[in-house]
Amino acid sequence: MYHTKVAVVILDDLLPWQKMNVVSFLAGSVALSFPEVHGEEFVTADGRRFLPFIKNPTLVYKADNSEKLKRAFKRASDRDLAIGIYTRPLFATRSGEENVIEIASKNVDELDLVGIIVYGENKKVDKALDGLKFHD
Repeated sequence: MYHTKVAVVILDDLLPWQKMNVVSFLAGSVALSFPEVHGEEFVTADGRRFLPFIKNPTLVYKADNSEKLKRAFKRASDRDLAIGIYTRPLFATRSGEENVIEIASKNVDELDLVGIIVYGENKKVDKALDGLKFHD
């Protein structure tokens, strides 16, 4: 049983490719920042190696609108959870450097969030995301 949880919240009105993009980038941010979430690499009987998974299940929630996403972001911030963000302008950038510049050009209250990832203690994550439904 895990005492921590990984949860992604994405705006439900995004295009399917955008949803997948947001989830993959955000999941990578947790994997990079928290080595304890890394599982072991997979090795077949004949010695072929494959990349490990994140050990924790990654739950994906939907936010019906921007206000619900902002509420989850605020509640996660108030609980000192680790948060990753994805903003609408990042769909138009072409590099990691452009992503950093774009995010740095805004104050937190100005961010046009389309997705967040939250990592931390199960109960805190559950409280932060209270009221959201799983993505279908």
